[in-house]
Amino acid sequence: MIRVRQIKVKIDEVNLKKCIARKMQVNINNIIDYKIVKKSLDARNNHKLVFVYDFDVTLKDEALYLLKNKNKDIFETQEEKYKFVTKGSKKLNKNIVIIGAGSAGLFCAYVLAENGYKPILFERGEKMEERINTINKFWQTGILNEESNVQFGEGGAGTFSDGKLNTLVKDKNFRMKKVFETFVSCGALAEIMYENKPHIGTDKLRDVIINMRNKIISLGGKIYYNKKLNDIVIKDNKIVGAIINDELIECEVLVLAIGHSASDTFKMLNNKNINMSSKPFAVGVRIMHLQEMINLNQYKIKTDKLPPASYKLTYNTKNNRGVYSFCMCPGGFVVNATSKKGQVVTNGMSNYKRNQLNANSAIIVTVNQKDFNDSLFGGLEFIESIEKRAYELTKGKLAIQKYADYKNNVLSTNFGVVKPITKGDWEFVNINNILPSFVNEAIIEGIEYFDKKIKGFASNDALLVAPETRTSSPIRIVRNENLMSNIVNLFPCGEGAGYAGGITTSAMDGIKVAEEIAKIYSSVL
Repeated sequence: MIRVRQIKVKIDEVNLKKCIARKMQVNINNIIDYKIVKKSLDARNNHKLVFVYDFDVTLKDEALYLLKNKNKDIFETQEEKYKFVTKGSKKLNKNIVIIGAGSAGLFCAYVLAENGYKPILFERGEKMEERINTINKFWQTGILNEESNVQFGEGGAGTFSDGKLNTLVKDKNFRMKKVFETFVSCGALAEIMYENKPHIGTDKLRDVIINMRNKIISLGGKIYYNKKLNDIVIKDNKIVGAIINDELIECEVLVLAIGHSASDTFKMLNNKNINMSSKPFAVGVRIMHLQEMINLNQYKIKTDKLPPASYKLTYNTKNNRGVYSFCMCPGGFVVNATSKKGQVVTNGMSNYKRNQLNANSAIIVTVNQKDFNDSLFGGLEFIESIEKRAYELTKGKLAIQKYADYKNNVLSTNFGVVKPITKGDWEFVNINNILPSFVNEAIIEGIEYFDKKIKGFASNDALLVAPETRTSSPIRIVRNENLMSNIVNLFPCGEGAGYAGGITTSAMDGIKVAEEIAKIYSSVL
């Protein structure tokens, strides 16, 4: 097999095989087969937008071709495939229990089940079908289920986002490829395997999660919903059980894939002397612009041949404070993502087609231990104080303000060209009264700088929605080189444990934990 890189293709070109033949300087009939490895958009030349592809090509007389080839963009390659670890020999006497059916927990269970283990997964929220109804009811009525919401439930918080899969993690073991292949086998479109900025879309991701559930069960795993972890049982510094809905579930291994919003679980673990530490995070707002404006800035032309444009922006303030865009949702919604009564949280969400009028993204400011009480739960308390201030001002609705009014520290009373596209009700609020002053100052400085990169980003009519506070876990559950905590066979996992940041990295961490378990135990109970 031959890897062919850096093939530039016009955005309206349909004959990819012809483009490959031209790059390789071969007769098109000599190409037996090809597969897209990577696809990205080169928008540096405003007058000549092109896609850039890498392909794996099967060619007639490959050995002869490679012998004569002088092009460094063309070379022999081997199939890139994920391989599970060699299993250990220790007998597994009791169950492997996984807490949390988000991306990390699901992939940990999926890979274990694929390899002969029969994990038991407990999720505090509802299964997908019921969770969707509960969340829609919350958005329509404001009635919140604290155990099943945008943060908790099958699929985790990422299910009600954009389904973005891009990550900068180096992947020499091909765990990321395993994640994408699993998603495709469970219903995601094959394009995620090669798109530079792949996404599934929240609407399609829901069905993918259901198919993953069914596969885990078909392989002998079990999944239970509306089952909350109340406590853990430790004997001789080793995990021996979990208290689920006040019932003892004996286990030999316990995986904690609890998500970044499980503050009650963090406090329980602290009472059990599980080693944890506080960590930096970021808070801020969501900003909404017309997607058409973002498209024109990024592409410089009007075209229906390109997807809704995204962006990634970073800035360091004069006070050396980081400000950056996060979880950018082209053509999406801003959603009420609250999980606790008396608090308000926002997030972004896009369907696969990304066909809403507005683009939205979090604009967030780095926060570290110097900004809050430097105790284990200081960051958690900092976040909760912001969310509670928002609730006091909105009574549970999203807080909205035009950017011009935010800069001038006055309440908005109307909208300009950008109208809110949200899931959940909103209220005009002066966001300066929700966020700490250093966060407000940094956001304004950052947005004004971003306007130099995207003309119109600091438009008076841009809409801010607050607060964006659940960007990452403020807590890290400490683990060793074998991914265990200070308690034997207790495996912290994923974003909530402080080791991931999004759907893909959480899934990869779930796979890593599954591998560490398998290194110890054979797959037979």
